[in-house]
Order: sequence, then structure tokens, then C-alpha cells
Amino acid sequence: MGGLRFAFAALIMALVPAFAGAGDVLVPAEPGALAAAISGASPGDVLILAPGRHDGPVTLDRPITLDGRGDATINGGGKGDVIRITGADVVVRGLTLIGSGSAHPVVDAGVKLDRSAERALIEDNVMIENLVGVHVFGATDSVVRGNTIIGRQDHRMNDRGNGIYVWNAPGTIIEGNDIRYGRDGIFANASRDNIFRDNLMRDLRFAVHFMYTNMSEVSGNTSIGNHLGYAIMFSNRTQVTDNLSLRDRSHGLMLNFANNADVTGNLIRGGTHDKCTFIYNAHRNVIVGNRFEGCAIGIHFTAGSERNALTGNAFVGNRTQVKYVGTRDIEWSHDGRGNYWSDHASFDLDGDGIADAKFRPNDMMDHILWSQPAAGLLMGAPAVQLIRFAQAQFPATLPGGVLDSFPLMRAPEIAVPDNIARIEAEARPAWQNGRFDDGEFDPLTAH
Repeated sequence: MGGLRFAFAALIMALVPAFAGAGDVLVPAEPGALAAAISGASPGDVLILAPGRHDGPVTLDRPITLDGRGDATINGGGKGDVIRITGADVVVRGLTLIGSGSAHPVVDAGVKLDRSAERALIEDNVMIENLVGVHVFGATDSVVRGNTIIGRQDHRMNDRGNGIYVWNAPGTIIEGNDIRYGRDGIFANASRDNIFRDNLMRDLRFAVHFMYTNMSEVSGNTSIGNHLGYAIMFSNRTQVTDNLSLRDRSHGLMLNFANNADVTGNLIRGGTHDKCTFIYNAHRNVIVGNRFEGCAIGIHFTAGSERNALTGNAFVGNRTQVKYVGTRDIEWSHDGRGNYWSDHASFDLDGDGIADAKFRPNDMMDHILWSQPAAGLLMGAPAVQLIRFAQAQFPATLPGGVLDSFPLMRAPEIAVPDNIARIEAEARPAWQNGRFDDGEFDPLTAH
């Protein structure tokens, strides 16, 4: 038997490309071979894993590369992290990683980057049903790129792990990953100076979830069929740009105690969204050039949010364009440019692209209905319609609320790539069929 293994290893080594460098080491798919190769590796070595199963867990404590070339699997055997990285400048690519442990207190993962794992590169791997896909635990300047992460479905959603969990890891870049199932796609906590871009996230609780994560970027991502798209909570100076939220359940975007954010160029649409955007106690945010389409509520604006600038946005076909209960006027325009409202019937006689009449998305009856829901029984009554007609003719009787003094005549368009539109059309999230595994979902408390 030993002779056959030796002959097989020799054959595999003969198939290694001739251009492999002197530091390349072939690791046969044999019990204990991977651990032995890691133990004997020198800094800079590239360990090329032969096709097949390799045993984990393993720890990488020096600057080496594990390369599975798309054909090798590391199985953690259900204990701890499949790969734990404690050294700097480690590369893990081209591997299938399965079999992490299930311990939430220590956050078992397919790949865990400890604080000392600076400048790690985790790319082009497939991670299947680990508790967490990648846990960036304090490591700085790491890159997690081009991975496919398929989370667990065997517990209630809140009891699963996240696709990628970033904790106190400045300089982390998460880009081009495909994340499905589990709890949150990307969860960042107590971190800063991070970039999360061009990721696709489906069948999750939140696509991107920020807690106390400052001066970071969320750009070019796609959320399809999740309970909530982008939850920016207790965070400062976040850039949320050019993202898509398509057919998400509850909200496309939530700003909860989020301040000084730039929210630009995002498309939130569905017909399934409760609220395209929920702004809760969030201040000094710039919300420009977004499109909020097909939601029950375009923007729900509440809890004393102050000094936010909203201009150049499109509110298209929402059942209620804005929900704001307040006694003073809030101007939603800037430098003579407001927003587009699909239910604003107006003219542009001078052809400058700005409607000739101001627009108020809400009237007194809206305020009454929001504060006294039982009044909805009177919606069809002639007296209610008379009140609304009178307020439209005499705006001075309005009790305060959102005012757009310079409404736009044309809505900004945000294109959806063909491949994303196909995924959106084919999406069948469980909640859409009435299957909720976490009871009543409250995005403000269930984090």
C-alpha cells in the first residue's frame, strides 16, 4: 500500500506545471500530509494541494500560500476553524473549505484571521456550511475577494453565523464575493476604514450590517431577497453608493443612529419592501441621486432626525412616498434642485427641468391616520376627501411636514445589469411564501 501511495504522489508531482517556482511544494491528499507540509514550510513557500480531501483544522503562522487550484478540499472535521491564520502575509486561494465547528462564543469559521494575521489574502475559495465563512478578527489590511460562501440553513436564521464577520479590523477590503444563506452577509462591528464592494448577497437576514463601524465604504453591492438590504447602525461617516436592493422584504436601506453618511446612486425597488428607506435618529446625512421604487413607503423619516439633505432622488410608484409625522416644515431640496415624485402632477412652462409647483407628499389626513390607525375606516368618506381637497387648494392649512420647493420633472434612472436582473427574477426567498423562521422581524431590535 505504501508503494502505491508513493507512486501516486510521484505521478501527481510529474503533472505539476514546469513553470512552478522553486518554492512550490506539492501536498498529496493523504492523512496528515497537509499538517506536515505546513510545519516544514519556509516563508514564501507555495503549498499546492493535490486534488481531493485534505485534513484540517490547520494553522498558518508564517507567510506562505495555500493553493488548491480549484480542486482541493480541506475538511475541518467539525472542530474549530478549518483554517486559522496567525501569521502575516498569508494567502489562501482556490480551496473548498468545509467542516468548521459550531461554537458561537469563539466564532468557528472556514477561515479565521487573528489579530496578527496582517495583510492576508483570501481569494477564489468555496466555503460550504461553516458556522461563519470568514472571520476577520482584528487583522489589519486584509483582502477577502472572489469567494463563494454558502451558509447554513439548519437553524433559525438568528442562530446561524454570518458569511463574513469583520471585528475591529481597519483596512479590510471585502470585494466580489457571492454570499448566500446563513444570518448576515457581511457583519462589521467596532471597525473602521473598511471597504465592502461588488458583493452579491441572497437569502439572508441583512445583506450588510454595520455596528459602530466608521469611515467605511459600502459600494456596488447587490442584495436580493433578503429580509433587509443595508443596515447602517450606530456608525459615522459611511459612504453608501451605487448599491442595489431588489425584492428585499422589510427595508432596502436603514440608517439608525447613523450620522454624516453619503448615500448616493442606490436603487431600492421591489413591491415586497415594507419601506425602501428607514431613517431613524440619523443626522447630517446627504441622500442624493437614489431611486426608491415600488415600496409600501418610500422613506420613513422619524425619531428627530435632523439636518439631512435630500435632493436629486426619485420616488416612483410607492404607495406612500414619505411618512413623516412632525409639526414643522422640512425642506427636501438644495440649491434650487429637489426630487422627482411620480404622483406630482405639475408643469414646467419654462423648460428648466424643475416643476412650477411645490410638492408636499403628505397632508393632514396622513398624520391623523398614522397617529390614529382606526381612522382608516373613514378613508372613503366624503368628508375626508373634502378635507384633502381643501388642503390641496390652501396649503397654509397644512400642519407641517416634508416640502419640496423645486421638484424634478424627470426621474434619475439606475440600470440593473442583465445577469442581476435574471437572478432577481428567479429569486424565491422563503419568506415570500410566508415561511418565517424567526417570528416577527424587528430590524431595530433583532441585531
